[in-house]
Amino acid sequence: MKASDLPIDYNMCEILEHNLEHRADKTALLSEHGTMTFREVSNQVNQIGNALTRLGVRFGECVAILCPDRPEWVTTFFATTKIGGVVLGMNTLLTTEEYDYILKDARVRVLVIHDSLLELVEPILRNHNILSKVIVIGADEGANYTTFNDWIDSEDNKLEFERTHRDDFCSLHYSSGTTGMPKGVMHSHKDYPLIAQLSGVNLFGLTENDRTFSVAKLFFVYGIGGNLIFPWYVGASCVLNSGPPRQAAAVLKTIETFKPTIFVCVPTVYGAILSLPNFNERYDIGSLRMCMSAGEPLPVGVWNDWKDTTGIEILDTIGCTETYHTFMANRQGEVRPGSSGKPIAGYDVRLVDDEGKDVLDGVIGNLMVRGESTALFYLHQSEKTRHTFRGEWLFTGDQYLRDKDGFYWHQGRADDMLKVGGLWVSPTEIEEVLKEHVSVADCAVVGHYDNVGLLKPKAFVCLQDGVVPSDDLLGQLLKICAKKLDAHKRPRWLEFIGNLPRTATGKLQRFRLREQ
Repeated sequence: MKASDLPIDYNMCEILEHNLEHRADKTALLSEHGTMTFREVSNQVNQIGNALTRLGVRFGECVAILCPDRPEWVTTFFATTKIGGVVLGMNTLLTTEEYDYILKDARVRVLVIHDSLLELVEPILRNHNILSKVIVIGADEGANYTTFNDWIDSEDNKLEFERTHRDDFCSLHYSSGTTGMPKGVMHSHKDYPLIAQLSGVNLFGLTENDRTFSVAKLFFVYGIGGNLIFPWYVGASCVLNSGPPRQAAAVLKTIETFKPTIFVCVPTVYGAILSLPNFNERYDIGSLRMCMSAGEPLPVGVWNDWKDTTGIEILDTIGCTETYHTFMANRQGEVRPGSSGKPIAGYDVRLVDDEGKDVLDGVIGNLMVRGESTALFYLHQSEKTRHTFRGEWLFTGDQYLRDKDGFYWHQGRADDMLKVGGLWVSPTEIEEVLKEHVSVADCAVVGHYDNVGLLKPKAFVCLQDGVVPSDDLLGQLLKICAKKLDAHKRPRWLEFIGNLPRTATGKLQRFRLREQ
């Protein structure tokens, strides 16, 4: 599928409304807050669209959603795009300072927010003159703000599509912030059917008989793609969970209760689930037919343990906010554990050196990708745009190695790679060795300067529950590294730490470790 296959006048809300013709009364979403059919979703979308229009929201203006994964998140999302607005799903785990930055950067006109998150933004609302209305989900009657139910209660449930061009912007996403303040990425209406067809259908083979569930939340492109756009594009159902993403028992209970067939997850949560004794016997997860992973490389040990326990292969993938979703993945029956698989149809991938020249198989290079769903720029950040968007190619910042069979192996971030003694060192390689020890739950390696100013590897290690740091354990870990790593790759320092700093989507924030 190509963008040119779509009508010039196209609105991505078609992904929802095409289901009204043949499956209007089919369950579209399930959650602890109830279920909704496609007809019920469409009716509420139209009510919200009319309410936004009544507030004076015009073509191209931004409506922000700050809310856990609930039905109101979904309907507000589609309503904003249906009237030609730009919708922003905001990360629910940021600080007040970060919300202040994003509200200003995105020039948000209307904020739809859950009551539980209101206290985080109330101190900064006065800073934003463009913000004309705050709508609160879950608030009691008589609150200081308009409640969501009151806002849409009297609105008509009929609404015509705004005439939008397939290249008009319809959504704004802020990157996970692995290297500092989030960057705004704009996507157009055409990107949604593209990623749904190329990833959801052609790669993963979703059908209307599937039911998806994702621990990655809807504000993350991995979550909204796998758990909203993909299923509704083919008429499947999705399961929403408004709880914290990393509570393994709650995740398993959701699977047991709602019986999804597709599990969209991240390595950290797979690891947390595997740490629960006899989880596969305590919880019924027999409905699952496919498990996906993204956000960071999936360790081989986690893949093996999951396959041994459940009988299901995890399909490790890579995508990014800039491409909206997956551009490289493992396929069912063709998994190479530890790799990110191969490029998918619709996307081209290159590995280049620092001068932009293609590297040979077996040589570490910078990962470049191109595809029609790729964004054009970072909002209000021209310098970072020039660095990342290089003609038709996107510089991902990841470093990879391609083997002779065409599989790609992650070697770390370009800004995480260490040059020790004139030789490149991959933090990932060191981390994999440390994780072989039974006492290690998680770890990360960054560069640290010694007393003469030379960069050397430093390891931060999280231990399994009940394991106490000791000199003896330190010696065991250093001994493993000495046995399996070349001298210049061995950590010169090893520090035990309670938890590693991660983004809301589970990505490791190495820059915070470097700041220590």
